[in-house]
Amino acid sequence: MLDLVAEHAPYRGELETAFERVLDSGRFVLGAEVEAFEREIAAWIGVTHAIGLSNGSDALVLALQAVGVGPGDEVICPTYTFFATAGAVARLGAKPVFVDSAKCCYNLRADQVVAKIGPRTKAIIAVHLFGQCADMDPILTAAQKHGIPVIEDAAQALGAKDKGRQAGTMGTLGTFSFFPTKNLGALGEGGLITTKDASLAEKIRKLRVHGAKQKYFHEMIGGNFRLHELQAAFLRVKLRHLNSALRKRRQNAQKLLEGLREKWNAVMPLDSCVCRGNEDVSDLKQGAVLLPFSCHSGEGEHTWNQFVIRITGPMRRDALREKLAADGIQTEVYYPRAMHEQECFTPQKEKFPMANLLSQETLALPIAFNP
Repeated sequence: MLDLVAEHAPYRGELETAFERVLDSGRFVLGAEVEAFEREIAAWIGVTHAIGLSNGSDALVLALQAVGVGPGDEVICPTYTFFATAGAVARLGAKPVFVDSAKCCYNLRADQVVAKIGPRTKAIIAVHLFGQCADMDPILTAAQKHGIPVIEDAAQALGAKDKGRQAGTMGTLGTFSFFPTKNLGALGEGGLITTKDASLAEKIRKLRVHGAKQKYFHEMIGGNFRLHELQAAFLRVKLRHLNSALRKRRQNAQKLLEGLREKWNAVMPLDSCVCRGNEDVSDLKQGAVLLPFSCHSGEGEHTWNQFVIRITGPMRRDALREKLAADGIQTEVYYPRAMHEQECFTPQKEKFPMANLLSQETLALPIAFNP
C-alpha cells in the first residue's frame, strides 16, 4: 500500500541531519524542535495555535477533555470511522451517539448529526474521512445554536479544504495524527491539536504534561501526552515537502480515477452530494465498481490519504481483494466492522444501513495502482 523507504529516500539526508541536530542538542523532551514545529504547522494550516502531542488518539482524548466531556455526557460521532474516534469518548466515561454515513463521500450524515443533538450532548466529532472534509456548515450552525463544541477529527485530512477552509480550522478544535502512513507521517508516533481559542490551547498544553504549567504544580488531572523532540524534528523536514507530496498524490489519484473508468468500467455512486438528506442505500447491479465521490469543489479539496472504491454485492469485494493479492497487489479494508457493531460498545437497536454496506463493500487501493 505504501513504501515508506522509497518515500523517505529523496530527503534521507535531511532526516539524518535532523537526527544529529537533536542528538547534539541533548534536549529530547519539549524543546526547540517541538516549539518550531508547532509554529510551522500552525502557519501551514492557517490556525493560531497548534499543540504537538503523542499521537492522534491522545489528541482526541485531550480535545474532549478540554471541552469538559466526562461521565454521563454524550458525544455525536460517525459509526463508520477508525476506533479512536469513539474510543476517545468512551475513555472519558461518555457515550458515543452514532450517526450513519452519507452515500456520496462516506462521511457522517449532517442531517443525522443535527437531529441527534439532545440535552446530554456535550460535543460533536466530525470525522474528515479518507482525506475529504465532512459537510461542516449545517453541523457548525446547529452546534452554535445549541452552544456545543465541534471537534474535527482530521487524522486523515491534513491539507483538505471545504470552501477554502482548511481541515482543523472550522470547528472548536482540530485533531491530527502523524502515524507513518499519513500524508504527513512521523518516523514513529505523533499527533496535534489545532485551535483559535487561546484559553483552550493553554489548557491542552497543561493537560499534555500532567495538568501542570509549572513543573510539580498540577492544576488539573492530565497525563504524559508529549510529542517527542525527535519526531518533531523529522516532521519539520517532511512538512517542507508536504505540498509537493500532496500534488503528486492528487495527480496519482486522478490517473487512477481515469484508469478505473476505462479498464474496470467504474462509475461515480451519485451525481451530487447527499450529505444533508436521506438517500436510498440501494445501488447499481451486483459487482459494480463505484469510484470515490468528491462533495467539494475547488483546489485541494481532497488529500487522498486513502483511495477507497466500492464493489457492490455480497462477497464481491473480498473476491476482488483475493484476485489482486494473487497478482501481488496489496489492498486494505477501511473498516470491516463499524463502531455500532464493536463488542466494547453497548449494543445498538438503531440501524445504520449505509455504514454496514461500506464495511462490506469498500476497498482501499494503492494510490499509485495501475488497473
